[in-house]
Amino acid sequence: MSKLQEIPLFPLHLVMFPGGRLDLQIFERRYIDLVRHCMRTETGFGVCLLKEGMETIEGGGTQTIHRAGTYARIIDWDQLPSGLLGITIEGSAKFIIDDCWQAESGVLTAKVLFSENDSVGKQTIPVDDDFVALSDLLQSLESHPLVEQKNLKIDYDNLWDLGWRLAELIPVENAKKQHLLELDDPWERIENIEQLVSDLANET
Repeated sequence: MSKLQEIPLFPLHLVMFPGGRLDLQIFERRYIDLVRHCMRTETGFGVCLLKEGMETIEGGGTQTIHRAGTYARIIDWDQLPSGLLGITIEGSAKFIIDDCWQAESGVLTAKVLFSENDSVGKQTIPVDDDFVALSDLLQSLESHPLVEQKNLKIDYDNLWDLGWRLAELIPVENAKKQHLLELDDPWERIENIEQLVSDLANET
């Protein structure tokens, strides 16, 4: 059984999945310090979807987050033309929050349990012919310029990758993406995605 581990959190109004990449602009002091710490120690932080509250805390505001998130590491950084620090992060593993609190630095911190399966580099699950249409859909989404610039590494023959990337890229609300993240069974996730894609097609 995996042990609880303590990690800092970065709450956002989006859902990240293992293998996904995200560009962030860092301007709050607490997160500048967090990024410096992560780069110095070669560690990462957890990305969680906000239930309530803003991404930035002003005037004593509070943040409420979902219990499932994705651990991410910084893979690139640069100073943006605006003068802000820009970083690119890549998700590696899903986790479930056991306990959460706000540290003295202002950064939300949590004790989490990492998923033993829902993480990059685990056993590949071959994609069977039933999901060829979803694989084709993902390839068309990947060719979009905004997605293409992320330089995602997608294994189209791995059901984990197919589920993670489609869950990120299909145009559905965050609550549905969060539900997909929380599913532990990759077959159940891909079947849910199949239904969501079908629903989207029927709306057009």
